[in-house]
Amino acid sequence: MFAPRTTPWPLVALFTAGYLPPYLLPTTVGRLDTGLPLTATQAGAVGSALLLSSATAGFLLASRMQRIGARTPARFGLALAVLGYGAASLTTAVPAVVAGAVLGGLGSGTAMTVAATRIAAERDPHRASTLGLLTVSALAGAVYLTVPHLGRAHGLPLAAIALTALAVWPLTGRLPGRAAPSPAAHGTGTTAPLPRRRSGLVLAAAVLCWSLAQNSLWGVSGRIGLTQAGLGDATLGVVFAVALGAGLLGVLAAGALGPRLGRAMPVGAGTVIIAGCIALTASATTPTTFAAGEIAWNTLYPVVLSYLIGLAASLDPRGRWAVLVGSASSLGTAAGPLTGSVLSAQAGYPVMGLVLAAGLLVVAAPMTAVALHTGGRPLLPGTVRRRGGTPAALVAAATGTPSGAVPEIGAAEQAVVEITVDAPAVAVQRAYDTAGPRQAAATPGSGAS
Repeated sequence: MFAPRTTPWPLVALFTAGYLPPYLLPTTVGRLDTGLPLTATQAGAVGSALLLSSATAGFLLASRMQRIGARTPARFGLALAVLGYGAASLTTAVPAVVAGAVLGGLGSGTAMTVAATRIAAERDPHRASTLGLLTVSALAGAVYLTVPHLGRAHGLPLAAIALTALAVWPLTGRLPGRAAPSPAAHGTGTTAPLPRRRSGLVLAAAVLCWSLAQNSLWGVSGRIGLTQAGLGDATLGVVFAVALGAGLLGVLAAGALGPRLGRAMPVGAGTVIIAGCIALTASATTPTTFAAGEIAWNTLYPVVLSYLIGLAASLDPRGRWAVLVGSASSLGTAAGPLTGSVLSAQAGYPVMGLVLAAGLLVVAAPMTAVALHTGGRPLLPGTVRRRGGTPAALVAAATGTPSGAVPEIGAAEQAVVEITVDAPAVAVQRAYDTAGPRQAAATPGSGAS
């Protein structure tokens, strides 16, 4: 009997706290533009600085998570997020807002790094990341519905992020401390080499560009809706909330499908369709067209993202590639608001959309190639999968075999060579007798008595 799957709610909550700032990027940048003496490009630069700080935390901590555990860095990151975002939401001094956003971004990145590392060590990392995307999409949708009715203050989205980090804090007590190694690290040294370097580097570079294109549009979506499509502030909030709600349905579909379709098709085909949605949204001049593009885009974006997270986790069960690819994604996300602001200011929104769509079509190929090359199916840490059967590690656990007796081959599934062995003959009663002369016509076992 297999043990029932338990839901890692502390990790899901930590994932939500870390991912919420990028999800609230349009309203955060838009309110910095309208609520403070900042131009659109300057507001985009502040958003980029926030997300760049978040990415920096991931790169700094990726190789250290196995040694420092999960509970301490999670609490430290949440504390920075509460302090930084909270301070930025309470002041109108631009230098203080920028400093608070950068400090809060460092805290969010730390929380996200802890969550990504632990999720990669789960038996089903795709399920855990899907639950995290569901939670952050639902929370962001609620913020988009609520914030427009609370006024035009620049600090409302920042305060929402700070309060989320504060609410997640009590759950960190259920995370392992320094002395508790992650399940993926069992039986391995802390200096084990990083596996699948080529695939990981290609994926990290492609995901960086993928996130850059996504967030270049996401960072200016609010301004497209207000200035080009003619939506009001409250209506724009409703469109974003509905779009994120559609994203919930997409994530549910991804969770239901799981690995049935592999990862190559969701990543490749999903990215191609997203490119079309981005071009449509950026060229929208009516509320209907803008809403259609936003909703279709946000339906597919978290689906593809969930498969990319799972793909990165499958490259290394210790979670290092999950953190590094996630940090590369954060770098692209960080550059998005500024890139979108500059492109739209120089060439206009429609041309910006075409440029971003073309970039997505280019990066779809290497991401699909990595998904095909790695097989797209993560194994349990330390398992050898038998064709048509149960992973050997589970059999060992069920029969009491010591865990060290099962060889560890990493996350990649190894080819199995089947060797046909003739079944040994079963001894039949009187098939053998004492040595001695036999009659010519005698059959085996019919010797004279």
